[in-house]
Amino acid sequence: MADFLAWTFGHIAMAFYNVGYALAHPSLWLDWSDPQAVMRVIYYGGSAELFFAVFTLFLILTALGLWLRPVMWGAVRVLEGFANTVGRFFAWAGLLMVVQQVLIVFLQSTFRVGNMTIAPFGLGFTQSISWFSEELKLYNAMVVALCCAYTFVQGGHVRVDLFYAGARYRTKKIVDLVGALIFMMPVAVIVWMYGWYFLWRHLVVPKPSASDTLERLLMKSRALRWNVETIGFSPNGFNGYFLFKVLLLAFAGMVFLQAIAVFYRALLELREGPQSEGRYHDKDVIEPGKEAYDHAEF
Repeated sequence: MADFLAWTFGHIAMAFYNVGYALAHPSLWLDWSDPQAVMRVIYYGGSAELFFAVFTLFLILTALGLWLRPVMWGAVRVLEGFANTVGRFFAWAGLLMVVQQVLIVFLQSTFRVGNMTIAPFGLGFTQSISWFSEELKLYNAMVVALCCAYTFVQGGHVRVDLFYAGARYRTKKIVDLVGALIFMMPVAVIVWMYGWYFLWRHLVVPKPSASDTLERLLMKSRALRWNVETIGFSPNGFNGYFLFKVLLLAFAGMVFLQAIAVFYRALLELREGPQSEGRYHDKDVIEPGKEAYDHAEF
């Protein structure tokens, strides 16, 4: 236990140095014309150093928020506002998916068209109908990955509720605190750690591994070249499947940020009492007369 605590506090102390050094030497990881800079990004993006840098920032913000509550409320508003903004924007991917599917069926069934051209801003983009048909899965992935945190803010996720609804106010807030800290954050971190190397193994060669040390990756950088995955399930099908791996990382990052927002909101509402519940909560409002019709009379 003593060794674990020493290891943890050692990494927390080093986080200040690591962040300062990275900010003072941006060319070491931002200059992607240098293969070693790319390998540094690959290594540190899934490293313990990055985890403890984020964790230390979380501890500092939490301590500052406990001292100055407006700071913590501000963090809640920023994080929930970010989730709402991203979610509301990418929710339109659902409509785009429906429109594109109708267009594909219409072109195939009526005109027997084999290719389709999209020309946004005068730039022509031509692919086969099967390519656009398979690409519909990307829109669905956008909605799932980028609207997850937004749906959480809006209270739209399905709950398997055994005792939460009937629990007291303080009990609910404690459940939210524990759930965000013990479940949401660790799961988001695990998904990020696995997804990070999963992405990069389909972008560059030699393929990086989670077990590689920084020194080994820097040695591999001598033979580094981009090898972006462009293999589809069919010869003329969608070939941008690496984008799904990018969305996996975006999902993990947004869930982690939302977990912080849930933790802070629950902590503040626990300390300030029932009168603070729902403060600054930007929930979508359905105008009168536009409610979903969920029953029928016969």
